[in-house]
Amino acid sequence: MDDWSIYLTPGPIERELGLFCLGAGEQRHGPGTAPERALGCHAAVFLHRGRGQLLHGPDRTLHEVEAPALLWLFPGVLHGYRPSTHWQQSWVLFGGTATDALTRLGYLTPEQPVRRYADPRSPQRAFAKLLRVVRTSGREVQVAAALYDLIAAAAQDDPGHELIARLRAIACRPLSIPQYAEALGVTVDELRTATRRAAASTPQEVILTTRMNEAKALLAESGLPVAVVARQVGYDDPAYFSRLFSARVGQAPRTFRRIGSIGGR
Repeated sequence: MDDWSIYLTPGPIERELGLFCLGAGEQRHGPGTAPERALGCHAAVFLHRGRGQLLHGPDRTLHEVEAPALLWLFPGVLHGYRPSTHWQQSWVLFGGTATDALTRLGYLTPEQPVRRYADPRSPQRAFAKLLRVVRTSGREVQVAAALYDLIAAAAQDDPGHELIARLRAIACRPLSIPQYAEALGVTVDELRTATRRAAASTPQEVILTTRMNEAKALLAESGLPVAVVARQVGYDDPAYFSRLFSARVGQAPRTFRRIGSIGGR
């Protein structure tokens, strides 16, 4: 790995994309203590080789680090590297209004600045793609897309995101929240905590959104009557379903079927 770096200065239009790259590169660190500092933007660091510690936060908490690992650095938050061996790392600086939503959704977590992986291939590939796009393309939309891919790949082993995926898979069953928790093998409190941390939401909201998405698909892609669609997504009362769908989607189910989808049956 050769040391290299590229710094970018996005213009006003590029910043409107919501997520933009400010710099990227690869570098090596020898053993020792690096200067402590706080960045003015977000950063992600993928440690390919090495081990040591990351000093992070106002309390200067020391987090153990061993490759392969991903380090998240946050604007205004003190950090410092303390490699005990030689480090080889890739890095990216980024910012944008989307970082607020990504933090609320649990993808950027200041409380968890170090992520270890049982299988690091997905975040590793995503980081390599991002660096390749930055070096060879520089097209703002492609760079933003690669940044989103990296952030999504970094969350692959997050148990909260996995639990939400399992909740979505059974969301159309007409169950109560305690019954959903039981079906998932967790307590109600654990389910609520997972959805709050990983999706800035509640179990009820995850279930409702999933049901509305499925209802849209059935309305757009099938000729099923609205009452049947309602039952298939967990509502025995078609009138209640229609009111709920109208409130959430902004269109009645029949209107969505006619003008809100490509198929339109």
